[in-house]
Order: sequence, then C-alpha cells, then structure tokens
Amino acid sequence: MTKSASLLRVGLAYLVAVAVGAAWLWRGPDTSHLWLDGLIADSLATLEIFGFSRAHHNSSFYDAWWSVLPPLLAVYWWAAGPLGSDDLRCWLVVGVILVWAVRLTGNWVYAFPGFPHEDWRYPLLREGKGALEPLVDLFGIHLVPTWQVFLGLTPVYLAVTHPDRDVGWIDATAVVIGLGAAVLELVADTQMYRFARTKQPGQCTDQGLWSWSRHPNYFGEISFWFALGLFGLAASPSDWWWVFLGTIAMAALFLGASIPMMEKRSLKRRPAYQDVIERVPRLVPRPPRTRR
Repeated sequence: MTKSASLLRVGLAYLVAVAVGAAWLWRGPDTSHLWLDGLIADSLATLEIFGFSRAHHNSSFYDAWWSVLPPLLAVYWWAAGPLGSDDLRCWLVVGVILVWAVRLTGNWVYAFPGFPHEDWRYPLLREGKGALEPLVDLFGIHLVPTWQVFLGLTPVYLAVTHPDRDVGWIDATAVVIGLGAAVLELVADTQMYRFARTKQPGQCTDQGLWSWSRHPNYFGEISFWFALGLFGLAASPSDWWWVFLGTIAMAALFLGASIPMMEKRSLKRRPAYQDVIERVPRLVPRPPRTRR
C-alpha cells in the first residue's frame, strides 16, 4: 500500500474516532464532570481506532493519536468550561499544545513509510501472548497509552477551567519550557534524519544534541508534559500534590520501557553503541565524557 493510501486510511480512522467521541459528548449521559466526560469520549474514540488496527492487522493506526488527541481535548474543556475566549492562560496553554502537536504529528507523517509498516515494538509486546494477544493489543498498545496521555493532560483541565488566578511567572516559565521542548525535539529528529541518510553500517550517532543525550527527543517529550504540569500549578496551586503525576508517568514510561527496549535493540544491531552508552548521558543532556 502506498504512503498516501495508508495516510488516507489513518485519517479516516481518526475522523471516525473524533466523530465517536463528539457523539458521546453531545448525546451521551452527562456525568456533571467535564474531565470524566472527556475521559469517556477519549476511551471510546480509542476503541474505534483499535477496531481499525485489528481490521488491518496493524497497531500503528494508533501511533499519531498520541499527538492528535491533546489539542482536541484541551479545546473541548475550554469551550465547555466557565472561561471565555479572552482568557490569556487558555490561549497560552492551547497554543503550546498546538505547536507540540503539529510538530510531533508532522514528524510521524514524514517518517511513516506506509503500511504494512508497523512500529517494531508492537510485535514484541504481542509475541507469545497466545489467546491474550488481543487484550495485550487493546490495553498495552491502545488504551493504557491513551489513559497515560489523559493523565498528562489533567493539569490542562485545571488551566482552562479555573478562573481564580491571573497569569504570572509560572505560566511564562511553562510557555518557555513547552515551546523549548518542541524545538528541542524538532532539532533532535532533524539531526537523526540527517545522520540516517549518510550513516555507514553499524555506525552510531553521537553528534549534535545526540552527543549530550542518548535520547534528547524523549527528554523534550518529558519536558513538554512538565510544562503542562506548570500550567496546572499556576491555575491551582493547592493542587500541587498531583499536577505532576502525568509528568512522572511519562518519565516512567520512557525510562522503564521505551529507552530500555530501544537500547537493547541498538546494542543488538550496532555493538559500537556500547561506547555511546559509556560516554553519553542516558536522558538529561550534559557534556559527554571523553572518549577512551
């Protein structure tokens, strides 16, 4: 299947998913809690995408949903909440999310070669699960990541529904970190694509941002979710004890699952990567150690 045809099918899946979620918000039972209405609509939309994944035997239908959902949910909470269109914090939050979402979705579109390509991690997760394989696909690849993104967005709910506090220095810090995270991810991905076009067999990148961190794109991603936590803190300081739970969950995902899987794969395919591990920090950027 060509890339254009594949993207068309993914786009159709997402349009139907958005329609399913919107139909629930419009005609479904009202829970009297905007955050819960959003969670239910989000989960139903993800179930629809799961149906497309199973029908095509390819779970990469879900890939871009990670970045497509957040701006939709943020705008829904803002529109359905008590704040008007002139609220500055709402504009700042939604603006940062849109910049991040467009950048990340665009990166996926650029890198996606078309079906039957599937993210290499998905078969590993499903492998050897037998009769439980559909449940692993449903929860491990679709619903749990959706709920994790939702948890990361809960500070946004505070930011776009709490009118009590004016915009201040915490909001400004969140804007700088959020936009900076998107720029960092853009630069890291661009450098990796440039390296991939000219690399030799077995060669590992340790140039640019990749000389300061083995996973600068993941550091940028965690920083983005931290920025959303700051927006929530600025809107409701009394909720300080939970607004960064989404950031912690994202860090746990990358440090406990994504990074170990990627590094194991890199070592298997490129033994020279061990030298990079010994010199370059795992996540938080800093100057590399001197090569032995």
